[in-house]
Amino acid sequence: MHRPSGLLKQRLIALFALALLLFNFPLLALWDREALVLGLPLFPAALFGLWALLVIALAWLMEGGGERSER
Repeated sequence: MHRPSGLLKQRLIALFALALLLFNFPLLALWDREALVLGLPLFPAALFGLWALLVIALAWLMEGGGERSER
């Protein structure tokens, strides 16, 4: 199994820390409004959007993160 490089480890830890911040109370409370986005309440739409962005960022990092290793 391929072990992540030092830079990749740092980026994964940073992504984890960002997810912790985004899904904790102070920042999460920003989305708790009586508003609609495409007919959906803002809070669940924001939760799904943030989650989707984190999954995309994780997939991008794990697939190379813009850096191609030469083998």
